[in-house]
Amino acid sequence: MRSPDLDQLADRTGIRVEFYDPAGTRYGFPTFPYESAPSGLATRRQLRAAGLRPGGHDPVAQILWRHRSQRRVAYLYRLDLAAPKRTATPAQREAIAKALRARRTCRTCGVVRPYYIPRRTGCCLDCHEGSPS
Repeated sequence: MRSPDLDQLADRTGIRVEFYDPAGTRYGFPTFPYESAPSGLATRRQLRAAGLRPGGHDPVAQILWRHRSQRRVAYLYRLDLAAPKRTATPAQREAIAKALRARRTCRTCGVVRPYYIPRRTGCCLDCHEGSPS
């Protein structure tokens, strides 16, 4: 999982890239700098965009970078071990639709609104405007 470009940079200029540790000796885990991950590895977000999930496998490497004064990390998973994303069953979709419909139903007048009922009032905007506050 070594990067020839980053290896040559250190050999050629003597500059060591801070977050480049493909053997995992410095950070305890194979580490790569931002936008320098080897092919065949992807973050969770990249897997999700491709319709995949880690499939129960642990990350095999990480990307480290600095953002302002914080050190950020993104874990990398192997693409060949990734599994397709699971899809919801019809019963699960029906339960989700029912829950979302309940969030749009006013408890006072019982009308299903095109917006979610505010939780702080517990009723639709029409009912709330008519009640004394």
